[in-house]
Amino acid sequence: MALILLAYLGGILTIVSPCILPVLPFVFARADRPFSRSGLPLLVGMVVTFALVATLAAVAGGWAVAANQYGRIAAIVLLGVFGVTLLLPTLAERLTRPLVALGARLSHSSDRKAGIASSLLLGVATGLLWAPCAGPVLGLILTGAALEGASAQSTLLLLAYAFGAATSLALALLVGGRVLAMMKRSLGVGEWVRRGLGALVLAAVAAIALGLDTGLLTRVSLASANTVEQGLVDRLRPTPAAPSTMTRNGAPAMTSAVQVATPATALPVLGTMPSLAGAETWLNSSPLTAEGLKGKVVLVDFWTYSCINCLRTIPYVEAWAEKYRNQGLVVIGVHTPEFAFERNVDNVRRAIADLKITYPVALDNDYNIWRGFDNHYWPAHYFIDAQGRIRDEHFAEGNYEESERVIQQLLAEAGMHAAPGHVTVSASGAEAAPDFADVKSPETYLGFVRAENFVSPGGTVRGVPHDYAVPPLQLNQWALSGTWTVSGEYAELNARDGGISLRFHARDLHLVLGSAPGGGPVHFRVTIDGEPPGDSHGADVDADGLGIVTSQRLYQLVRQNGPVTDRSFEIRFLDPGVQAFAFTFG
Repeated sequence: MALILLAYLGGILTIVSPCILPVLPFVFARADRPFSRSGLPLLVGMVVTFALVATLAAVAGGWAVAANQYGRIAAIVLLGVFGVTLLLPTLAERLTRPLVALGARLSHSSDRKAGIASSLLLGVATGLLWAPCAGPVLGLILTGAALEGASAQSTLLLLAYAFGAATSLALALLVGGRVLAMMKRSLGVGEWVRRGLGALVLAAVAAIALGLDTGLLTRVSLASANTVEQGLVDRLRPTPAAPSTMTRNGAPAMTSAVQVATPATALPVLGTMPSLAGAETWLNSSPLTAEGLKGKVVLVDFWTYSCINCLRTIPYVEAWAEKYRNQGLVVIGVHTPEFAFERNVDNVRRAIADLKITYPVALDNDYNIWRGFDNHYWPAHYFIDAQGRIRDEHFAEGNYEESERVIQQLLAEAGMHAAPGHVTVSASGAEAAPDFADVKSPETYLGFVRAENFVSPGGTVRGVPHDYAVPPLQLNQWALSGTWTVSGEYAELNARDGGISLRFHARDLHLVLGSAPGGGPVHFRVTIDGEPPGDSHGADVDADGLGIVTSQRLYQLVRQNGPVTDRSFEIRFLDPGVQAFAFTFG
């Protein structure tokens, strides 16, 4: 709530910027006219114009994210321009001079015609003039949102920002000249605030360029306040079920849960299938639409390819797609990323091939479909009948027979033949069924934003190379050895022969790994209690514990053969440049 208030106040203060003052006298001259025919159209024109400019900025930010490593450079340049504009008011005045002239001309025209249309045009001019004035502050919000991913929180902040500016202008219309005089008196203070903010933005740019950014935008960006967003979500929609002890790959604002599907004898109508139009692209299919799917039973599966719970669910989803494809079922995978590398279409395409997924997959990089379904989980299944109505939901892995009975009932309701029985899945590697009864270790993130139980002496040194050491470890504690740079999302090894140590209790141990941009394969060696894993090696290592990081994905490193006990795990990297994201267990 504090961040939304700050955004609102930022919108109010933006109206004090020098480049908007030349238009305000013309606005004040209309204060004695009916608000519905003068003030209201003006505010509507201003807000709509601002929304258009902000949308264009958001699209540009999304392009920067899609460009991956180039997005970082673009963000640095963009923030630098914002900072200089804040620090040098004369530059801002020069850039917005044509818009000031436009506002003046429209204002004089409005004085002559004094109609709703002229007030709307004046609002458009004010919006055009205000958008570049707001740019430095607004750009900081949008850039952070682009790098962190779109969210409902960023939308709320943007709305709060717009309402703040609208509040100032509405007050100006009501009070008139007295507000103008007050604004002029406060202009000196406002300029110092503006310049100070510019200096802070430039300092942040310097930190990012020097590699100190890891997590900076996560903490500075108003768009990354996951705890605020989850608080709002919890008030608007109760948690579907009690949390499970299972681990899963998911954002901290979202809670892992197991929900048993509704028995197939009673399926309520939970709503209408939302639009699928927000996908960035489609794989295995041309774009599908909710309207075009009418007459088919649809299963929508939200997943992301480094999520262990999603990986263990996919064999069942693929089996259902194959078994019921000719009987009227359409399965759609909605790939909504958690980590930045999961936004890369080539990475997702490679994962789909490796997992042998044949059904359509929508890349939901901007969380548009996710928000349309009001989803909060990986994986999540939505069962939709032939009339386009959501009839059931299931969150997290498990309860596969119950889910298949739902599919069979919806096919039967549509008059289609539903083959009896249940699919049989024989999965291996990371896709094999877990042993939750023996999992006593939680999902563990290595980036400092979500890291817990890190015990290297001195703690995390954020964003710069640092030499770490491994002390004695208790259960679920972990530590780094060697020279690492710990960012908000991952830890990156700067020199060869660095390692990660962890004390864990589970049959399976997985680690999400990748190479730094421009880097090559990274060789590693795994030990359990100081010895090669032997028969307890995972699918991505051999009995000697040797393996290679060749792509950005989840690696299965341990599958214990025998009784599950507390074990000491270590992975040592023989090459630099590896990025380690999160441990998961099963």
